[in-house]
Amino acid sequence: MIALLRKARASLTGMFGMLSLLFVAACAPGAGTGIGTAANTGPAVDTSQPVRVAMLLPYGSGQATDTLVARNLENAARLALRDVQGARIDLKVYNTAGSAAQASQMATQAIDEGAKIILGPLYAQAANAAGLAAAARGVNVLAFSNNTEIAGGNVFLLGQTFDNTARRLAGYATTRGKNNILVVHSEDAAGDLGRRAIQQAVQNAGGRLAGTVGYPRSQQGIAAAAPRVAATATRSGADAIFMTAGPESDLPFVAQMLPEQGLTADKYQYIGLSRWDSRPALFATGAIQGGWFALPDQGRYNEFQQRYRAAYGKAPHPLAGLGYDGIAAIGAMLRGGRSSALSTRSITQGAGFAGVYGAFRFRPDGGNQRALAVAQIQGNSVVVIDPAPNSFRGAGF
Repeated sequence: MIALLRKARASLTGMFGMLSLLFVAACAPGAGTGIGTAANTGPAVDTSQPVRVAMLLPYGSGQATDTLVARNLENAARLALRDVQGARIDLKVYNTAGSAAQASQMATQAIDEGAKIILGPLYAQAANAAGLAAAARGVNVLAFSNNTEIAGGNVFLLGQTFDNTARRLAGYATTRGKNNILVVHSEDAAGDLGRRAIQQAVQNAGGRLAGTVGYPRSQQGIAAAAPRVAATATRSGADAIFMTAGPESDLPFVAQMLPEQGLTADKYQYIGLSRWDSRPALFATGAIQGGWFALPDQGRYNEFQQRYRAAYGKAPHPLAGLGYDGIAAIGAMLRGGRSSALSTRSITQGAGFAGVYGAFRFRPDGGNQRALAVAQIQGNSVVVIDPAPNSFRGAGF
């Protein structure tokens, strides 16, 4: 662990800077297409003929990572096409170059060429721009973004959101008697969105917000904030600490420094907004051992990974399944044969859809609800302590 922390310290500044840029590029808020409940809009479709679906992907940006993710999303979407039954989909890919301006242009072109729904883009600013262009034509957008700032109106998110993860974990915590929850977050765009998601989730779950403590995303900032976290936890009577920290950036330091201030895992339940299973080398860190985090249905995802590898010879990118889920949802909506199959009412149906990450459904506010399991680090293993539900009960949210 000492060697791991030393290695992380050596590249801390560069790592934090890179992750902040990635978050801004992928998730920065745009102008918005209308936060709130969407009107029941969408073009009429003739399901007796193949229905054109436009897929907007960041090909042409000049960035190798964009090309990799775009290819994986497209591959997964085409894999889903093989599974669609009772509906015919004509999928056409449009290149956005990762640009909001080009995404808007491609959305307009796609609709001119007969697209009845848009799948993508990846980045929030591009998705926002495509959504604005499509809104004027009454066409809905299923974006790969996870940024709820651009959701609403005709834009629905496929990406896993902080809101959804926070709701799942806060709800589980309160049912296990962890009702006084302290939020510890980084002071940047990602940390601020995470903080707000946790605060709302705690309130909705009937818990008590014991306080919030932020820190600059640096080793020095975390070290300076650790005593304040300890003081707030003691003064407020907190019994759980909900952190926004991620395993590839600030989690190694937060999870090491807080127990050094007396906030040990036997006294406080640590909860993570991010996936803590991605770096097994961190499992022995004080706050991580015994910590709770959320993850999708692993059985379904493992099956998808096997099928993807068999089809394309490589393991899928972690985001690839969003391409599959988008086509799966569209296929399920078209299967009924209704002319209003791609309306917002159809998109937000309470029963939801089956995807490679498990059951999911779109919320009327443009966000989503994904069925997640709650897992815990026990020794060197990840143990599911509350399985993901297989479906959604009831017709609403």
